[in-house]
Amino acid sequence: MIFIGIIILMIAALFYGEGTINFGGIIFTGPFPIVIGVGSDAVLTVLFAIILAVLSVIIFLIMRREIVRRST
Repeated sequence: MIFIGIIILMIAALFYGEGTINFGGIIFTGPFPIVIGVGSDAVLTVLFAIILAVLSVIIFLIMRREIVRRST
């Protein structure tokens, strides 16, 4: 569904290209994140993506600690 949504957004941007397109994201490959960003507000979108990545790692570590604590 996410892939289809991205394709729909790209098609809409091509047909109604009056606005600007901003994109930022993180791809995790093991423990190493790859940060990408495009557009005039790329710095903000990349910063937002990095914050979300850090939060996801923190939540993962907290949940892992809870699972280990409950299993012992």
